[in-house]
Amino acid sequence: MKSLRLLLCALPLALTGCSTLSSINWSAAYPWNWFGSSTEVTEQGVGKITASTALDQDAIQSALSSDYRLRSGMKTENGTIVHYFEALKGDKLALVINGDKGTVNRVAVMDEDIPTASGVKVGTPFSELYKQAFGNCTSVPSDDSVAVECKAEGSAHISYLFTGTWSGPEGLMPSDDTLKNWKVSKIIWKQ
Repeated sequence: MKSLRLLLCALPLALTGCSTLSSINWSAAYPWNWFGSSTEVTEQGVGKITASTALDQDAIQSALSSDYRLRSGMKTENGTIVHYFEALKGDKLALVINGDKGTVNRVAVMDEDIPTASGVKVGTPFSELYKQAFGNCTSVPSDDSVAVECKAEGSAHISYLFTGTWSGPEGLMPSDDTLKNWKVSKIIWKQ
């Protein structure tokens, strides 16, 4: 019995050390994750929504938990009509799911309960993630008039959208001193 307990404690540590295959989520091997895990943003996608998920209401609904209610919409982007889905949690917008050629290619996460694999979530301050915007961030157009999008460290697919108060000209990057108090308003996964 003692060796079984030792094996259960050592197995997750051994698996973590052997995680040379980046496509495998080794953290799922931890015993505390065996009985259900929460949705998170990873290099592969958002929870069970990945680049291979069909841009279809049934496929997206089955990839989401029952906490979310879907509604579909259409908008124009760069002169073309784009089909998208919004996932609502209660009456709050939690996710916006876009696609191209029939599959999902972008998910914007506004739900505070969906962190990245590294623990970043909506509401995380800029100062906890970056020392400076230069080399990490760009000013982007936003519904909030001023927003800054920053690539997640070590990621090819995840970025963070920061918003906050600033009285400078639109399109110009706010100073690092201003950005330090801004918070993540969206976590964006792109294929």
